[in-house]
Amino acid sequence: MRHVIVGAGPAGVVAADQLHKLDRDAEITLISGEAEPPYSRMAIPYYLVEQIGEEGTHLRKNPEHFSGHSTRVVHDHVESIDPGARSVALRDAGSMGYDQLLIATGGRPVKPPIPGVDRPEVHPCWTLADAREIIRLAQPGAKVVLIGAGFIGCIILEALASRKTELTVVEAENRMVPRMMDDTAGGMLRRWCESKGVSVRLQARVEAIEDGRAGHGAAVRLGDGQVLDADLVITAVGVQPNVEFLQGSGIDTDTGILVNRQLQTSVEGVFAAGDVAQGVDFSTGEYAVHAVQPTAADHARVAASNMAGRSQAFQGSVNMNVLDTLGLISSSFGLWMGKDGGDSAWVEDRDRFRYLNLQFEDDRIVGASALGLTDHVGVLRGLIQTRVKLGRWKERLKQDPTRLMEAYLASTRPIGYNAHVL
Repeated sequence: MRHVIVGAGPAGVVAADQLHKLDRDAEITLISGEAEPPYSRMAIPYYLVEQIGEEGTHLRKNPEHFSGHSTRVVHDHVESIDPGARSVALRDAGSMGYDQLLIATGGRPVKPPIPGVDRPEVHPCWTLADAREIIRLAQPGAKVVLIGAGFIGCIILEALASRKTELTVVEAENRMVPRMMDDTAGGMLRRWCESKGVSVRLQARVEAIEDGRAGHGAAVRLGDGQVLDADLVITAVGVQPNVEFLQGSGIDTDTGILVNRQLQTSVEGVFAAGDVAQGVDFSTGEYAVHAVQPTAADHARVAASNMAGRSQAFQGSVNMNVLDTLGLISSSFGLWMGKDGGDSAWVEDRDRFRYLNLQFEDDRIVGASALGLTDHVGVLRGLIQTRVKLGRWKERLKQDPTRLMEAYLASTRPIGYNAHVL
């Protein structure tokens, strides 16, 4: 069996390892669009602060790992797919046949339509090549403007502040991380960042990136006319799935590649996984792209099992984000923004930067968000993912949302269990 995997990020690598485990006689080809060994983008911030070297970003540390797992790594770009001929067209190496194909091409950063965005001082933070340029430009004391305070932006923020740059964050929305935090949590995160010396501009739009002043390489002009000096500008305004090369293939796409519960696309023998796959959302039953590494790994294992003839269904991904911003941990799970007809409970300590918000549907927790609270975060996810009925513990949690562990133990133990926590 010839298995071809397009994309050498976490989804592609996990799938390759799973295929080798399930089908030892298979020929596995992993196609990477970059010259680097397969690596994790999530490790780049640790590289930026010199906690690890470049090799620390590699998904498999042993250089012989792939050859030892019957996997050939090809550094090339896939230009198109011909499902009828069961082949992929490569930019440099012609065509390659397959019996089963997995598309794990991930996403790419959105390039904002800002005049001057192509200047040499402007970079996303997405690849190792980007990281090398950021390290070169983000020297201590350098003025850095970060455009975007979403999830990716706040991951980069941590690294930039650690490099002792003079950092200004510009965000178009009214709060930081607007897709995982409400106004209360987003406002607390802003105060936290400002207390650490980071300047945060909310509801601000960049009009242009221009020639620099007073020895700085660039200048960022905002909509209110203010100009920010910059030695480095980083754009982090969103990510979009890499699906353009599928045009004319017959593979159905929406935001990403539409897949069923077996992670198979609309075309027989073609599967998709990771940030490019639009699969089932556990909380809503609808189809969505969840661009987080745990979902990529789950997708990969299910897709590989089905490619190897071991039928397996994906139960749906829980929308989940965990973020460390200058030492303050924030997280969100499931329907953190709530559900129509549901109710909620929350507790906050603004002075200590602590916040917990629980969202209910009937007597189940369907979503949650937290700031500065790391105890029992796994329990929170478990309560959502197992759809545990809380019974009388719902009202107790509404009185004190921090009693999550007690609620979990009481709600998941067999009837008649008499724990001291009750």
